[in-house]
Amino acid sequence: MQSKQLPTSCDLVVVGSGAAGFATAISAAKHGLQPIIIEKAQWFGGSTALSGGAIWCPQNHLMTEAGMQDDPAAARRYLQNETGERFNAELVDCFLENAPTAIRFFDENTALKLSYRPFSPDYHPDVEGAALGGRVMDPVEYDGKRLGKELARLRPPIREFTILGGLQLGRMGLFHFPRMTRQFASFVWAAKAVAAYYKDRLTHGRDTKIKLGAALVAPLAETAFELGIPVFTNCALQSLERDAEGRVVAAVVSTQEGEQRIATTSGVVLAAGGYPQDAERRVATVPHVKAGLPHYSMAPESSTGGAMRIAEQVGAKFVDTNSDAASWAPVSLIPQADGSKRPFPHLFMDRAKPGVIAVGHDGQRFTNEALSYHDFVQNMVAKLLVEKRQSAWLICDHAALRRYGLGAVPCAPGRIGRYLRSGYLKTGANAAELAQATGIDAAGLAQTIQQFNEHAAQGKDPAFGKGSTPYQTALGDPDHTPNQCLKPLEGRLYAVEVFSGDIGTTMGIDITAHGEVRDQAGHVIPGLYAVGNDANSLMSGSYPGAGITLGPALTFGYLVGRRAARV
Repeated sequence: MQSKQLPTSCDLVVVGSGAAGFATAISAAKHGLQPIIIEKAQWFGGSTALSGGAIWCPQNHLMTEAGMQDDPAAARRYLQNETGERFNAELVDCFLENAPTAIRFFDENTALKLSYRPFSPDYHPDVEGAALGGRVMDPVEYDGKRLGKELARLRPPIREFTILGGLQLGRMGLFHFPRMTRQFASFVWAAKAVAAYYKDRLTHGRDTKIKLGAALVAPLAETAFELGIPVFTNCALQSLERDAEGRVVAAVVSTQEGEQRIATTSGVVLAAGGYPQDAERRVATVPHVKAGLPHYSMAPESSTGGAMRIAEQVGAKFVDTNSDAASWAPVSLIPQADGSKRPFPHLFMDRAKPGVIAVGHDGQRFTNEALSYHDFVQNMVAKLLVEKRQSAWLICDHAALRRYGLGAVPCAPGRIGRYLRSGYLKTGANAAELAQATGIDAAGLAQTIQQFNEHAAQGKDPAFGKGSTPYQTALGDPDHTPNQCLKPLEGRLYAVEVFSGDIGTTMGIDITAHGEVRDQAGHVIPGLYAVGNDANSLMSGSYPGAGITLGPALTFGYLVGRRAARV
């Protein structure tokens, strides 16, 4: 547990305890510095701990050692095609050149262990330079007992992403649990997982098998603690101090005991997670929010953009020219006992499945449901602004609901009654009844389902092409033919209302290829760095594939640690 006293001086102050913050601190320590990490929240882990944990790194050592080849020039063309006129050659080239080295560094010098995905298509596999596999890595499941008492400070998973009161489902769990009633091997796997979970509950009070994004940040935290890097939670950055030459030489922080000045010999690194919970900046940078649409972020409540604003106070430039201000994700709202509602992201578990469609309040489809969550929201927002509505609907039939689930509603054998009683899940025996329950135009919905079903039975979607790329079919049902993403909607229908949301912001502080912060005139502010979502995304607001946030976060964390140590 946190026991050390906050120092009055150190080599490097790292603000934020997600993957970018830990990567920077570990790199700095390995290269001779004595850093500290401060974290505003009561837990460490940041938004990384709530993420899927995917890491995008072309030509990484895991894929090449397995015999897979990648072409960095192709990856560059892919990013250039994705970002268009906003292509940031300085940052992209730096990332592609250094990412394999950085990933190998953390794989070999920390408790973090990774696996690669032989098949994991980039989100737009039909774009030149895209790859069908190898570029995406995942953290291997981590034994939380290795953190000892520090496990209590690791940010817990989103409650709705667990079952049985705390069992988190990783990639294997997401595969086996939905199949446990249909396939004996999956039943056995799930039964063992449940038994191990209850044993953990009895002996440690929580699930100790750490998965997804938490399995990325937890082993980095283990290494940080082994290196003697203290992590001070409930400790927020208040201001920065510069000397007569303009160099950042101190950080003023607030704790439960009051404010304290920390002098630094090598600078301050901003890794506080961007501004997804900054309502004022959200309005200023997100056009659909400015137009009046509601918007919900899955990022931690502590990600309010404070570190970025403090950087601006000492002259840092905020980049607001990205194509999109955030990485979008559709969210539904789960009613809580106290009357509030919690957002739930619809990332990849439901929209691409057979028997699921998305419609507006007019009952008409508006997009290919199997597109990436980012692309889906782009199309949904365009529909909502024209329709002058605040939400859309995901609709499925009974067979799809019980086989795949819908949003927070679990698949069989999970129960759906409480979701119906709370109003989160709407239902009707047919299109007319569902329309009455949701307010969707009845004639439009009936016509849409009829037209969709005619083609879906043949595995076709001439309207939007659902299930037409390897990325889309990879998210469908591999056991369903002729198209893994298409099936007619038949019998009783269900619907969940969805809104615009995000999983993190992309606009941020302008940085050099070394992670150094630039001022309004383009000059480096000595001693000030930004990484992760506090730095402007090298993807310039586009979303090319899984892991395009954490790959750069680890890479630039590694580079900034070296730069601060002057290696």
